[in-house]
Amino acid sequence: MNNLPDAFHFKTEGRIMAAYCPGIQPVTSASIASDKLICSKPRSNNGPRVIIPPPTTVPSTLGHYLARRLVQIGVSDIFSVPGDSNLMLFDYFVAEKGLNLVGCCNELNAGYAADGYARRRGVGACAVTFTVGSLSLINSIAGAYSEDLPVICIVGGPNSNDYRSKKILHHTIGLPDFTQEFRCFQNVTCHQVIIDNLEDAQWQIDRAISKCLEESKPVYISICCNLVAIPHPSFSAQQLIPLSLSPKQSNQLCLKMAVEKASDLLNTAVKPVMIGGKKLRLAKAQAVFLELADACGYAVAVTPSAKGMFPENHPHFIGTYWGTISTAFCGETVEIADASIFIGATLDELETIGYSLTYKKNKAIIVEPNRVMFPNGSCFGLILMKDFLQALTKRLKPNLTAYENYRRIYIPESDPPQSELGEALRVNVLFKHIQKMLTNNMTVISETGDSWFHSQKLKLPKSCGYEIQLLYASIGWSLGATLGYAQAAPKERVVLCIGDGSFQMTPQDVSTMLRLGQNNIIFLINNGGYTIEVEIHDGPYNVIKNWDYTAIVDAMDNREGNCWTTKVHTEEELVNAIEIATGDRNDCLCFIEVIVHRDDTSKELLEFGSKIAAMGSRPSNLL
Repeated sequence: MNNLPDAFHFKTEGRIMAAYCPGIQPVTSASIASDKLICSKPRSNNGPRVIIPPPTTVPSTLGHYLARRLVQIGVSDIFSVPGDSNLMLFDYFVAEKGLNLVGCCNELNAGYAADGYARRRGVGACAVTFTVGSLSLINSIAGAYSEDLPVICIVGGPNSNDYRSKKILHHTIGLPDFTQEFRCFQNVTCHQVIIDNLEDAQWQIDRAISKCLEESKPVYISICCNLVAIPHPSFSAQQLIPLSLSPKQSNQLCLKMAVEKASDLLNTAVKPVMIGGKKLRLAKAQAVFLELADACGYAVAVTPSAKGMFPENHPHFIGTYWGTISTAFCGETVEIADASIFIGATLDELETIGYSLTYKKNKAIIVEPNRVMFPNGSCFGLILMKDFLQALTKRLKPNLTAYENYRRIYIPESDPPQSELGEALRVNVLFKHIQKMLTNNMTVISETGDSWFHSQKLKLPKSCGYEIQLLYASIGWSLGATLGYAQAAPKERVVLCIGDGSFQMTPQDVSTMLRLGQNNIIFLINNGGYTIEVEIHDGPYNVIKNWDYTAIVDAMDNREGNCWTTKVHTEEELVNAIEIATGDRNDCLCFIEVIVHRDDTSKELLEFGSKIAAMGSRPSNLL
């Protein structure tokens, strides 16, 4: 689900791996819809609107070249905010066949949308203007970096003549130093480039895109605005040269030794288990992880960030391993196992509930995308996760003991929560009905907060997706990510679960969803504040001004008929709303505001809050 599109192939010739997209169709004036052309200059008071010509059949300028490269690697949507230094570049994006420029309400949401798009499509892109735009973007790019997402950040930069002029320009902090933006992005991208000449621009673009795809991290490309439309011979090749990606190969000796050591440990264990983590996506190892699970028969759990990366209808799936708030009986099964293999897990503070996991660390194998670590401290590097799992699959003996033990202690869930007629709606009742609503062509996106804990309990149907940002945990991320994910997967329906506090961070781009005709279902959980913060440390600052949320969304729609909104207070109203959203209103955006009590929280959030509060309030060891 999260790989690059079919048009993006890897072709191995000797030691060169090339990304190649054959059959790029020429662009003609007939192929460019008139409503996709935009002004290259502002419209004067009396003059006509100025329309740029469509691109030639082959790239001839920097603007042509970058647009064509993005299409080649599978980007069909760029999330953007216009500014004076990127307008001419945007002309080329708009005119490029197969490329859609999606205007967002602000740069932060444009970055979140590129994050969501990359999760589904395998690569995303956003484009903003110099400094004032890019520094607004940077928070969302930091989140994409934490999630190992390949996002291409394109910035329209100042005129190339200004870099050494010592002049002070607008959109700066008043100093003749234009490197502030560059230095900021060095911390949240794996590669940065400023294109201030045409001689090596092609190479610079290709190198940045290749780094983005190789390392699965964001990159930064700044392009001087006066260079975009200048023809140059380097852009005029009859066919784009395939992108050269550095070959990734395992050290065969290390691979053999690691597989032998791992198979010896696991094959001599009585009740081994396997746990998948979010870096399965980075390593593109989800399919081989499933093959290993099928072959060995171990009980299989995932960490919370990896939910949705392993089919939950698999016969040996036991749930989410999240310490004391794990899925029922999952934590016990993992922690009594006499051997475990963690594959792609990121054991950070939130994934481990304040580093409180009690699995047997002296019996645990840790598999990362490029190395394997063993409990005695030995580490084997230069081993690709996919290669290791494929080789290990052939060496492990089937062992169902841990799963059989899980089945012995497993007690089926009691009856789902019920409400009295007219009783105020509870959040656990809400998620009971979200569970019933889910189908295999849906994806759930869960916002920071109590939605984390309730959505982890959902049993995802086959092919139903799930996305979360747990490590960076930027509230408001999910709304922009929903915009991007839905744009990348138009045949799926995205279900967003977001609290009122998070929604107030990024509400503007619901209007972009409406403009694009997306049919997302948004459950806005209105409990009057930042509930997750309340459970960590309460205070008056956690209470927010209540909005008329449905009226705001209706105002964004502006009577165009692209959305349906409602407020629900009881289970009966909720059931009716879901029936409408999945029935008559299946083709439009549905916004359901769910009114719940301020103190309505999951038991998992209560425990999580106390653990994180304890971590934050530890006395300084410097005193």
